[in-house]
Amino acid sequence: MATLMQRLQMFLRSPRGQKIVQQGQRQLAKPENQEKLRRLATKFQGRRR
Repeated sequence: MATLMQRLQMFLRSPRGQKIVQQGQRQLAKPENQEKLRRLATKFQGRRR
């Protein structure tokens, strides 16, 4: 039985996985999404202190 990481790696190498990765990269290139991620990261960093 494949471990979770192995299954994830196999998925990411598949055509469907590659399509999802490319879609994510396009979304991350947008400035408004980058700002959302910065705010989310700041929010989580604040909780750990």
